[in-house]
Amino acid sequence: MQALTRRSLVLGAMAAPVAAYAQAWPTVRLVVPYPPAGSTDVIARMVQPELQRRLGTTVIIENRPGASGSIGTASVAKSPPDGSSWLFVFDNHAANPFVLGNLPFDTEKDLDPVLFIGTAPYVLATNPSKPFKSLADVLAAARAKPDTVSYGSVGSGSVGHLAMSLLSKQAGVRLVHVPYRGGGPAMNDAIAGHVDLLVGSTALVIPQIQANTIRGVAQTGKARSAALGTIPTVSESGFPDFEAYAWWGVFAPAGTPGEMVARFSAELTATLREPRIATQLTEGQQVTMALSGPQELRSFLAGQMKTWGAVAREFDIKGE
Repeated sequence: MQALTRRSLVLGAMAAPVAAYAQAWPTVRLVVPYPPAGSTDVIARMVQPELQRRLGTTVIIENRPGASGSIGTASVAKSPPDGSSWLFVFDNHAANPFVLGNLPFDTEKDLDPVLFIGTAPYVLATNPSKPFKSLADVLAAARAKPDTVSYGSVGSGSVGHLAMSLLSKQAGVRLVHVPYRGGGPAMNDAIAGHVDLLVGSTALVIPQIQANTIRGVAQTGKARSAALGTIPTVSESGFPDFEAYAWWGVFAPAGTPGEMVARFSAELTATLREPRIATQLTEGQQVTMALSGPQELRSFLAGQMKTWGAVAREFDIKGE
């Protein structure tokens, strides 16, 4: 039997908590507070198998849609901070405190940021039979006949809705907002020509632009997205400071141990960097990967809340 030395005892004592911690990792619940098949759900399902392997535990995806994502978010905010519950959110997470009344949680205090996954621009698109080939065409028509040019969004109080409200103010026009319950119904009506325009994330619109069932008019990022290189940005079209993004992030119940947050973030980051997954996100959905940690996500969320909170208050926009 090998003699125990002081060094081996110290190393063993240091290693024991790490080993116990690794073995004690609970079953993981990835809460997606939206219906299946949306972009957030797609990302969660893409990472689930590899994340499960890396963490060495069962990883379950739980869709808990309703109230613009706030129902599922509340379930995580009220969960024990033991590493079993993690929240995957979309951009409306930053708008909900201002467009929904009496949220049963505090967005900044009851959830700890974990990982900022990335961003993608919104795209303003139209049916090819419509006369709008540029943002200037849209604004000219709206000025000529106020309250006649319509646009669909994924819902009242969504970031797309807020962004178009801000753009309408800056351009001095009045557009007609038509809210839908999700991207699918909005896209169907845009393809059918029932609404003049659609504002949607790249994940929603790129497949239809590539299929020539809709035509891109403008995109809302600071620079043109690679797959939409022929579509000018809003900032190129006369509004130099205008930016609006779809974004994805991961949160945990406030108080989740820092060691668990760090490991979960590291394993999720490694998973998202897997070539197949990274290619699907960056090329297929034109997501600009951030893969940055809690402080960056906290700061980004605060900025988004400041921007869209001001718009929601000014236009008295409420969600559904």
